[in-house]
Amino acid sequence: MSNGQTRSEAAAAATGSAGTVDMKLEVVVIPVSDVDRAKQFYAGLGWRFDVDIAKDDQFRVVHFTPPGSQCSLLFGKGVTTAEPGSVQGLHLIVSDVAAARAALVDRGVNVSEIFHDVGGVFHHAGEEGRVSGPHPERKSYGSFASFSDPDGNGWVFQEVTTRLPGRVETHETAFASSMELAGALRRAAAAHGEHEKLTGQHDENWPDWYAEFIVREQAAPK
Repeated sequence: MSNGQTRSEAAAAATGSAGTVDMKLEVVVIPVSDVDRAKQFYAGLGWRFDVDIAKDDQFRVVHFTPPGSQCSLLFGKGVTTAEPGSVQGLHLIVSDVAAARAALVDRGVNVSEIFHDVGGVFHHAGEEGRVSGPHPERKSYGSFASFSDPDGNGWVFQEVTTRLPGRVETHETAFASSMELAGALRRAAAAHGEHEKLTGQHDENWPDWYAEFIVREQAAPK
């Protein structure tokens, strides 16, 4: 390292030459005032329940994952100092905003009407600039619907039908033989066993858990 080069500069140079390090956003923490009420709400959305762990009266972690998402939701007691309901603009990307909205309405959730923004690009904060109905040309990224949890943490459905170039990496899941598939299933079963030990209860949603484990395993860098 030269005298004029800082340690951070050297690290950045080394990282650049070796390729970037994957940094995957996988957990979003939200503040809630009543953990059991929040747990009931998110279970009612049909999201996958992952864990509910309480170490003592002052610390509890509850974890849910939306369908098809690689990012999960975490809330509980002692996990954040933010004010309950203060998290806004959490986006759930869907291919059909009308269908997504209808699915939650059927579950008794109060969801806004479908809207687009007056400027046609993303949307303003809160309800400013909202225009009723989907984007007039039904452009990808342009149609929305919103809802909140009991504390007021805000969620937004955003309809995405075509991605901007370079925004998605596709991974195929394939096996060369039945033995390879059997091996993947055994690894998934072992991992799922550890998952059930952690949660302390039987997971009736194990087929989806297996499927996601196998897909992620194949997509992981070798």
